[in-house]
Amino acid sequence: MKRTIFFLSFMCLSYLSMSAQTYTFNMYNPNNNVNYTITVNTSSKTLSAKSNGSSVFSVNYYAWKENRSQGRIGFALKSDRVVDMEGTSNAFFIITQGGGTVIQLNGSNYPLLAKNNNSHTSTYNQLANALNNSSSPTPSVSSGSNRTFTANGVSFTMVYVQGGTFTMGATSEQGSDAESDEKPTHRVTLSSYYIGQTEVTQALWQAVMGSNPSYFTGNSSRPVERVSWNDCQTFIRKLNSLTGQHFRLPTEAEWEFAARGGNNSRGYKYSGSNTIGDVAWYSVNNGSSTYPVATKSSNELGIYDMSGNVWEWCNDWYGSYSSSSQTNPQGPSSGSDRVLRGGSWLSFAGDCRVSYRVSNTPGGRISVNGLRLAL
Repeated sequence: MKRTIFFLSFMCLSYLSMSAQTYTFNMYNPNNNVNYTITVNTSSKTLSAKSNGSSVFSVNYYAWKENRSQGRIGFALKSDRVVDMEGTSNAFFIITQGGGTVIQLNGSNYPLLAKNNNSHTSTYNQLANALNNSSSPTPSVSSGSNRTFTANGVSFTMVYVQGGTFTMGATSEQGSDAESDEKPTHRVTLSSYYIGQTEVTQALWQAVMGSNPSYFTGNSSRPVERVSWNDCQTFIRKLNSLTGQHFRLPTEAEWEFAARGGNNSRGYKYSGSNTIGDVAWYSVNNGSSTYPVATKSSNELGIYDMSGNVWEWCNDWYGSYSSSSQTNPQGPSSGSDRVLRGGSWLSFAGDCRVSYRVSNTPGGRISVNGLRLAL
């Protein structure tokens, strides 16, 4: 079944008119100065667009999702929607791109900018408040099967992670190795999602970016490293353009749930074992370099190298934990450093535990930092 998703960007919508149930935004295409009027009716659950007075589309939305930290509201038009309203396979939607918005309509891109930025923040907030006072079905991944994608001839697999509830942080198996920032433990509930079966390889990075920044080369199946969080965002934008998907970095909670084996977790200290050498390349066995991905044993979900090889960037800003239960947490709304997880070829065993956390500035590039995709 096809999925359709519509995004409204906090950064690029401008106020035209507004009633209690109708929110209208005025935009234009800077490439040809064509005007677009986008209207959301929260009573009839309708999305519509006009261009210079002519209708472009008018549809009913099924569900919505606000990503407050990124200033974005997503509207799913079909019940087989994708987690966080960020995946689609067909038709039209609006996504954020830098400071503007892009409408993708039947394979064509229409970059839009606000005609007037002065009032869009107020209008967006009122729309968000109206939606938050209504009900929306919980987003979910539509398929329980792993999925394989190809970008410029390089294939990679995304593992399906069924949603569930787990205890995040310094659980009992972590013992005395647990650090203060792994506490307090807290219950987290996640919707279903996909995560990379392996870390992003040098082959995939090269295929997408046209270059390889890694220090340890010679085998394109090694994980890419010496990439910053900012570099990862550029890579993901280009990958999404090539594939028509909406890949992203995992949230810290998604990363830990997958590392623990999701709903199949056996409560291991490391990702897939209590014996680190079975699942990880780390300081004791690494030979002073990274190794090709998937050359150690996988964890309970069939995911490789979530302990060791390279640290993996998460989407979240780094911050302290709360003891309160959370659903699909996105991390702090701001910060100075981004989270990294999993340990690396240079790490001691304790740094490769499933609950261990570190951080780095978004622009930091070192030969122990790589990434794993989410969808």
